[in-house]
Amino acid sequence: MAITIMVTPGESSDVRVTETAAQPVRRLEWQLAQVREIVVETYRVKSLVLHVANWQGHLSGQHVDIRLTAEDGYQAQRSYSIASPPEDELLTLTVERVDNGEVSPYLVDDLRPGDQFELRGPIGGYFVWTAAMGGPLCLIAGGSGVVPLMAMLRHRDRRKIRAPASLLYSSRSLDDVIYRAELDAMAHCDSHLRVVNMLTRKQPAGWMDRRGRIDKALLAETCFPPQSWRTSQHFWWNLDMTRSRSRLNASDLQEDRHHD
Repeated sequence: MAITIMVTPGESSDVRVTETAAQPVRRLEWQLAQVREIVVETYRVKSLVLHVANWQGHLSGQHVDIRLTAEDGYQAQRSYSIASPPEDELLTLTVERVDNGEVSPYLVDDLRPGDQFELRGPIGGYFVWTAAMGGPLCLIAGGSGVVPLMAMLRHRDRRKIRAPASLLYSSRSLDDVIYRAELDAMAHCDSHLRVVNMLTRKQPAGWMDRRGRIDKALLAETCFPPQSWRTSQHFWWNLDMTRSRSRLNASDLQEDRHHD
């Protein structure tokens, strides 16, 4: 089933998107995940590298539910995107600390290697990309919304796929760019991958990349130039885990431009 909706990511931009409803999945059971490694990504973001004994695999773009249980029996549950590609043996989740949150402060500040917590997954079917889908591939993210898109880029890299791909990534400042070093290295080694960083609030001296917010003009320039409207493209938009994730294709943007 296909559902056409309107998403307004900012005051100056709206794009038409098409979402495909996920198919029913088998019942998922809670299982224990053990922390093997913790990677500091930014001053408020960490990646948790986990061993899950009975993990059955996942697709790039899926997520898991995490459940924490207090000593008095109180439980809190949240969803987090998977950052690791299907090729990795260990499961990686990237978590941004949310002030006054119930789950993320514990995961970012208190968790240590060897600790365990419950999770279930993978969850989600429409917001995925696999090597078999090919390209070109255009990814757009804001803040921690880059996490599932990074799983896609890592999957693309592991499979040595060289179809054209681009990532438009909006962050408040350079210090807020998650996976900055890895993304730079990916783009340096792959001439078919373009990474465009947008800094919305603070730019360092000599900043040569983009400023401000992602808008339709930038989309048309980097992801959907007019000459590409008749080609097949895969387009993923993800601001963060609290907003809907959407997939577009070139004809959607072309249709929207007619209303300008």
